[in-house]
Amino acid sequence: MRKLMLLLSIFLSFTLIAAACGDDDSTDTGSDAGDDMSDTGDDMADDMSDDDDHDMADDDEDMSGTQDMSDDDDMVDDSESMADDGDMAEAPVHVGLVFDIGGEGDQSFNDSAAAGLARAEETFNITTTKVSPNDDGSNRAELLQLQADTSEIVLAVGFLFEGDAAAVGGANSDTNFAVIDSSMLESFDPPTPYADNIAGLVFSEEQGSFLVGAAAALSSETGTVGFIGGVCCFGLIEKFEAGFRAGALHVDPDIEIISQYITEFPDFDGFNAPDRGRETALAIFESGADVIYHAAGGTGAGLFAAAKEHSESSGSKVWGIGVDSDQYHTVDADVQEYVLTSMLKRVDSAIFEIIKAHLEGTFGPGETRYDLSVDGVGYSSSGGFLSDGIIDQLEDLKAQIIDGSIVVPTDPAEAGG
Repeated sequence: MRKLMLLLSIFLSFTLIAAACGDDDSTDTGSDAGDDMSDTGDDMADDMSDDDDHDMADDDEDMSGTQDMSDDDDMVDDSESMADDGDMAEAPVHVGLVFDIGGEGDQSFNDSAAAGLARAEETFNITTTKVSPNDDGSNRAELLQLQADTSEIVLAVGFLFEGDAAAVGGANSDTNFAVIDSSMLESFDPPTPYADNIAGLVFSEEQGSFLVGAAAALSSETGTVGFIGGVCCFGLIEKFEAGFRAGALHVDPDIEIISQYITEFPDFDGFNAPDRGRETALAIFESGADVIYHAAGGTGAGLFAAAKEHSESSGSKVWGIGVDSDQYHTVDADVQEYVLTSMLKRVDSAIFEIIKAHLEGTFGPGETRYDLSVDGVGYSSSGGFLSDGIIDQLEDLKAQIIDGSIVVPTDPAEAGG
């Protein structure tokens, strides 16, 4: 517009000058002026056209620019929103499990832990890693640290991890640790958790053992039953024996109980010696027992092999009682019919529940106990070898233990051992 006004001003000035001259040149001047006016008009038209085009182009560019900025902002917002949505999709929590000696496949303690981990993996948004220690367990601390390097919670299967878990857990405060069969409490007065990120998962094995001891006495036809412990004299397996004795004697005060251990502390080979378990069980059967309960981990496979062998050679049916998991479902098919019942130690439930607590933010240090009142221990009836009458009696005894009418000892000496 400024260009247009300037051109009009020049044109008017030129016209006034031409009119004032009034000589012969006026015609030429007028002609020239007309030509000039025509040229100027053309120029003005061009300028106006150029100005309008530029202005319109500028306006289009401004509008286009404004629109693009708006679109870009929307795209940025959408992108940020998508990024936020991506953040909301939580990454899976990694869980590390370290088995006890013998590892997965022991048909007992370790397999129960593996079952709990598998259930958690099916239920929750987690990934898992499972490892086993070497034969003497000398690399427990190393395995715990390796799991801690990649996991948010590390689970150790067995009381033998206590010292190593306390040390590794104390050095990895951002990772939660849980140990099966240890309270993970320092022996202060009162006992104190090793650290805020270390939990202990323990069981009232004597209560479940009481029930299978009663089942053994109710099922025995010879009046003699047996117990095989994996490793003696460190305070854990004695709880199984004490409960078994108390349950059997509660039903039949005159029953004979033959007890044998495979090894003594600190030799833990007794938990993974099926051949020795078979030999020990055969000797007890030959001494008159017709029901034997084992608390010996992988060694228990030898018990069921011995029950089949003795039954077939003698013509009289004898029984084995499993431990930790429902061993009717874990033993080989050819010995299933010799599994009278199993004392259920719900390591699987403890593993599942501590993972759940970690995910829900309710993980707590120190001891968590699993007893009959929370189905932390119990007995199985798979195979249908326990009659309805026996099961009714076992359920009555279970109720008495829960309400405190029966207090089960943890020391075999308190139960006639």
